[in-house]
Amino acid sequence: MQLVTYATGGDVAVGVLDGAIVVPIRNVVGEAPADMIGVVEAGAALLDRIDSGLANVSDRLELSEVDLLPAIPRPPKILCLGLNYAEHAAEGGHDLPDYPSVFMRAATSLVAHGAPVLRPRVSDQLDYEAELAVVIGKRCHDTPEADALSYVFGYTLLNDVSVRDFQRKTTQWTMGKNFDATAPMGPAIVTADELPPGADGLGIRTRLNGKTVQNASTDQMVFKVPRIISLVSQVMTLEPGDVIATGTPSGVGHARKPPLWMKPGDVIEIEVDGIGTLANPVADAPGLRSAEAA
Repeated sequence: MQLVTYATGGDVAVGVLDGAIVVPIRNVVGEAPADMIGVVEAGAALLDRIDSGLANVSDRLELSEVDLLPAIPRPPKILCLGLNYAEHAAEGGHDLPDYPSVFMRAATSLVAHGAPVLRPRVSDQLDYEAELAVVIGKRCHDTPEADALSYVFGYTLLNDVSVRDFQRKTTQWTMGKNFDATAPMGPAIVTADELPPGADGLGIRTRLNGKTVQNASTDQMVFKVPRIISLVSQVMTLEPGDVIATGTPSGVGHARKPPLWMKPGDVIEIEVDGIGTLANPVADAPGLRSAEAA
């Protein structure tokens, strides 16, 4: 099942995405949760009710009639892995990690499918990063790797757009990873039952203005989804609706000669087999650009 968060007429709701059709889940299950975190918390029991009632619902929306929002507009936590593909670590001059490099994103950095990624006023070093993202379905802490996948609700896409010069101002990456409107997420959450365990072996790619610039497979991840969940949950309790972005493959813009930075007018697409395509135009953030970035 594919689930989206959308807005229409100022009303935010959750729907089932079926091709170019959105079925509001409240039309299927009258007392359904109002937001995606509620749907995730309700879990398999609610999904079964939605699945059994879909065929009987005639009140459907065209995808073109709604405005998609990030799949989870305000996740409790957004955790991201760096250097989780060997070739990407190498292209950046990094050693292969023996423990995952984890940083956090703020919800204010999220942007919906189709909405513009904003190049900040203070930099022109705007880089793309295609990533598989895990959506946690149940509260878990100190979870054994063998049990970790039972806590996964589904998967979505996250473009971990990075402002590279700000990322490198300190040894911590936070400032370069949290500019407003620099993390497209969506368009849909695909429930875990529709994908291979751990979403392993899926093609992952990026296209910039129609040209493929990243092309790999999730089976190349250094730390696979069960291991990631187990290690992160040793440190912090994971909650329903938490999102974990699992790192990007090689081919990013900063490693190219010359560097390939995104600029206004570009269109960036990331894609993972079985999950879909997340596409966004690039635009300048409002306000005057600084002299250094111009």
